[in-house]
Amino acid sequence: MNILSDDIKKLIRKLAIPAIVGTLFQTLYNVVDTFFAGKISPEALSALSKSFPVYFIIIATSIGVTVAGTSLIGNSIGEKNEKNSIFYFSHIIYFALIISVFITFLGLNFSDDIFILMGSTDRVTELGLEYTDIIFYGSILFILVVAINSLLHAEGDTKTYRNVLILSFLINIILNPILIFGFMFVPALGIKGIGISTLVAQFIAFMIILFKVLKNERLKKISREYLLPKLYYFKNIFFQSMPIIVSICGYSIAAGIIFTYVGMSGEYATAGYGAGTRIEQVVLLPILGINTAIITIIAQNYGAKNYNRVKETYIGAIQYSLLIMITCSIFVFVFSNHITSFFSNDQTVIEYGGKYLEISAFVLSAYPVFFLSNGCFMALKKSEYAMISNLFRNVLNPVLVFYFAKLYNASFEHFFWIWVVINWVFSISYFLFTFNYLRLKLQETRAVFNP
Repeated sequence: MNILSDDIKKLIRKLAIPAIVGTLFQTLYNVVDTFFAGKISPEALSALSKSFPVYFIIIATSIGVTVAGTSLIGNSIGEKNEKNSIFYFSHIIYFALIISVFITFLGLNFSDDIFILMGSTDRVTELGLEYTDIIFYGSILFILVVAINSLLHAEGDTKTYRNVLILSFLINIILNPILIFGFMFVPALGIKGIGISTLVAQFIAFMIILFKVLKNERLKKISREYLLPKLYYFKNIFFQSMPIIVSICGYSIAAGIIFTYVGMSGEYATAGYGAGTRIEQVVLLPILGINTAIITIIAQNYGAKNYNRVKETYIGAIQYSLLIMITCSIFVFVFSNHITSFFSNDQTVIEYGGKYLEISAFVLSAYPVFFLSNGCFMALKKSEYAMISNLFRNVLNPVLVFYFAKLYNASFEHFFWIWVVINWVFSISYFLFTFNYLRLKLQETRAVFNP
């Protein structure tokens, strides 16, 4: 495919579909973990759900690293600057190694405080730490995998990572029951088994991606010059990734606020909400795949100064996403209770999960604007806009929801109805801002847009 000249909508489909399939299996990976945690006990399911705000610091860092690598390498490819593309690749690896040490330190030393802040019982905190400690010991694997893969994404190869995610899912679904419940000479490890299974799958993913990248034509040009650390490339990577990492980490604040309020209804309500969010993640997969596609397309076309194609990519992605999400919202609303029962046999857990999904169906179509607008700005090397939007959605919005919920003593259901309203207001405002940015700012660089 030619990212600089092929039809935009066809490019979105070609790049997004492998990314969607890969992300599907990545999310099913989490669904499997949630399923088996529910089989251990409702407390284990609650612990795994509450571990997400803690674990999310690794996810946020991985997203920041991969977006920085993809956009900077992609822009260099679009500019036909081979030297910069190789320099950025070598320095994104260095950056990943450095930041993973910092993330591991934070996770191992402060996870227990976060569980306590969310109002967890002693048992839930204990189970949560058994899982998160193992995950943080292996955080270097998570971050290195996406750092190395950023070169493939920048070139438009989303299939390799898709295949790796499928394989990781299969490994996880085999190892989870063996390590959790024990088999032959393998002892029953409980929730620790979920963490160990994850690290084994990540290590195999790392080896496959590394082998694929080492065969890349660009890496054959690497000499000692490209391996010497240079402040210029570190600086660009830092300022491209750090706003994303910091702002997405704000989601941990959002999740912590939500879990704190939901926890007032009991740990079973938390378990039901946690199960519901796993389904929400599956539904959002197409949007995440489309977002991966547009970062590559916009980054290369922006580097090549094809500004009209930048706007065309953003608008086309929004149109695709809204159509998909409206369809998914209807499905989630109709089958909400049936879906939640997959994760637990406890009727209270099922009821809370079903109530959450029924309400969530009304806000799902608002989410694409947030993800795709952020992806657009990241590809344009304007991470500060993505950072501001993340702070609004992941910090200010939850604080407002919590404030109004406490003010009116809102129930579980009313809390999430307030969430729906505030997120729709934010998404509509963000779309208007992004559209006008493309129309006005890129027009200054002599792009011709139709209002």
